Amino acid sequence: MSARRQGADGMRMAENRPMPSLVLLPGLACDERLWEAQLPALPAGIDVRVSDAHMRHPSIETMADAVLREHEGPLVLCGASMGGMIAMEAARQAPERIAGLALLGTNPRPETPEMFDLRASAIELFEQGEARDVIQFNAGFAFHPKQAGDAALVRRYVELVLDGGAQQLISQNRALMARPDQRPSLASLRCPVLVICGDADRLTPPECSKEIAQLVPQAELVWIENCGHMLTLEKPAEVNAALMPWLQRMLD
Repeated sequence: MSARRQGADGMRMAENRPMPSLVLLPGLACDERLWEAQLPALPAGIDVRVSDAHMRHPSIETMADAVLREHEGPLVLCGASMGGMIAMEAARQAPERIAGLALLGTNPRPETPEMFDLRASAIELFEQGEARDVIQFNAGFAFHPKQAGDAALVRRYVELVLDGGAQQLISQNRALMARPDQRPSLASLRCPVLVICGDADRLTPPECSKEIAQLVPQAELVWIENCGHMLTLEKPAEVNAALMPWLQRMLD
């Protein structure tokens, strides 16, 4: 029976339904600054938190468990990249708690052998004190070519990732290397899911977003043109245009 039906019973159900909280889940080694263009644009009056569970736990599973334990009631989870993986895992662990998922540039698949080896090599360099060189080199792959030439934007991204320190880069990459395959559980999701992807994402191929949208019964897929992996930094206005109306519906 829908809480939006007409009549006195429907009105009482809507009134008694708890308002979901919005939890923003940053990507690898990022913090609330990843969402600085979204936070001022959020619907007024909502309960919004930015999670740092990825900074405090060793695996995608324990990060998701922390999100569920630390935020009560129904949740709308909005995750970018690794944050999207945490969101999917939280939905797998407690589907009854999830009112909606917004998944930005994320991947439902487990680590490939090729990426496992690349991350292992990067971890060795992080341990040797070469984090800046690694992140600076990979920044070129994180952005669309049109944005990769923006020195201030790239510098902002590099500093954001480096601010957490080498140990965070090491532990979070290890968590990604051991992440579970989310695809078997996606088809059973019954909450609305918004999937947003840059059309030129080279770190999380667009086919990953297509696969999520194909597997989830109530998925909506939005492409951001001329955009790479760092959606909220590269194309904040376009991301907000897709994300904010959807959040308004989820949080009404």
